[in-house]
Amino acid sequence: MKIENQKHDFRNENQLLTFGSGILRYGLAIVLIWIGILKFTTYEAEGIKPLVEHSPVLSWGYQLMSVSAFSMVIGFIEILSGILISLVSFSPKISVFGSYGAIVTFLITLTFLISTPGIIQPAYQFPFISPQPGQFLLKDIVLLGAALWTAADSKIRSRTFL
Repeated sequence: MKIENQKHDFRNENQLLTFGSGILRYGLAIVLIWIGILKFTTYEAEGIKPLVEHSPVLSWGYQLMSVSAFSMVIGFIEILSGILISLVSFSPKISVFGSYGAIVTFLITLTFLISTPGIIQPAYQFPFISPQPGQFLLKDIVLLGAALWTAADSKIRSRTFL
């Protein structure tokens, strides 16, 4: 059977790069906005409580406000970061600030891997991390990389933006 060459949407590396870059940027924005919106719900506020209360970076928030109120502050920052990241075509300089917000967000959430009890799977040692919250938090390494890339891309675009 003869297999003929088929034309694909991704005929060259530039098309792949353009498509992948769009998925990376707008996928990051969607994740931040979606998760940020969820921070306004009781179930999410209570869900992040064990992470936040053991965090040397964020635990102070519960001394200033309720669990729900602090969750909403975090959610607002995530939503704002996602919106700003997605505004790159309108204003690359503004988009950089959204990326910086995301970078700080993911650096903080990665500290939960160290500060939260139960990360290491009981009866095992490193590298066996628990499915929840350990493996759940591990994805933030990739999200941090996406935020770093969007920051660099936005800075490059801001230099060439007319």
